[in-house]
Amino acid sequence: MGFQVSVQPSRRSFQAEPGEPLLDAALRQGLMMPYGCRDGACGSCRGKVLSGQVDHGKAPPHVLSAAERSAGFALFCCASAQSDLTIESRELRSTQDIPVKTLPARVHKLTRAAPDVMLMELKLPASERLQFYAGQYIDILLKEGRRRAFSLANAPHDDGFLQLHIRLIPGGQFTEHVFNTMKERDILRINGPHGSFFLREESAKPMLLVAGGTGFAPIKAMVEHAIAENSTRPMDIYWGGRALTDLYLLPTAERWARERPGLRFVPVLSDSPEDEQWQGRTGFVHAAVMADFPDLSGHQVYVCGSPAMVTAARHDFVGQCHLPENEFFADAFEFASDRTVNTPTSTPTISTPIPTPIAG
Repeated sequence: MGFQVSVQPSRRSFQAEPGEPLLDAALRQGLMMPYGCRDGACGSCRGKVLSGQVDHGKAPPHVLSAAERSAGFALFCCASAQSDLTIESRELRSTQDIPVKTLPARVHKLTRAAPDVMLMELKLPASERLQFYAGQYIDILLKEGRRRAFSLANAPHDDGFLQLHIRLIPGGQFTEHVFNTMKERDILRINGPHGSFFLREESAKPMLLVAGGTGFAPIKAMVEHAIAENSTRPMDIYWGGRALTDLYLLPTAERWARERPGLRFVPVLSDSPEDEQWQGRTGFVHAAVMADFPDLSGHQVYVCGSPAMVTAARHDFVGQCHLPENEFFADAFEFASDRTVNTPTSTPTISTPIPTPIAG
């Protein structure tokens, strides 16, 4: 049987299992609390126990002294509940709350999900963790000041590995390297997190999430975060591609729809070849949304895809489907080739800046 943990000053609460670090329990249930190493070494997660008893676990005495323990302080990455608790900890609510870091990362796994899509898992050093909001992106730092930006496909609570979805771009220096010469255990340098495209959890409105191609990566992070948080908000997910191979994690999205009440998934193909015998929705993905939701006045919409797709969705959802301008959140991505110097750019949208989160 778990323990009830109340957090001040936010007045939110979560359940912690016996022996489970309080930070792990909080992140598992969608509460973003400050942390760094998650191993007791940095002290970033230090907070105060206002009532109740904790086991301090492996908290090192040079990071949390005996006097600090007696005064009620604890390292929440190490401490576990021994009773119901009231703790004091700041919750992170804006991108300014999360530090941007430059870190080495080891390529842990490369999985070809489609002929032109690679799933990459990155492992950070044991003493480091990257804190981020579901939907944000990281830069991979290359030589001569170049960088490539990719959305994180994993939810913040599932941060053992950083997951990226990389599409092969002919002539793209970095993506050609990923597909042709990169090996597991190679070392990269990353910088992040970045971006204002992340789930707005303070809203109770139904969510409409629209992805084109590898724009599915941040949408996946948002959905898995909402599921982990036990969000009761209805979610409608539309994923568009040209052919069936573009929906490279189709079983994952179908499983969400089977297992999570209130979640609906609609795949849409625009140019499926005859031999696929596709029986589902066809055409442009944002047009499928409009056919199903002629009135979006009560929704919150998240869109990630090509600039053309994002522009069309913004124009039509607001102009024809009555979506409030401040409820449209989007990321557009462009691809970089050897002929371009890739630095993140920002393009204004109605409600939030659009970085270029997926590059070549």
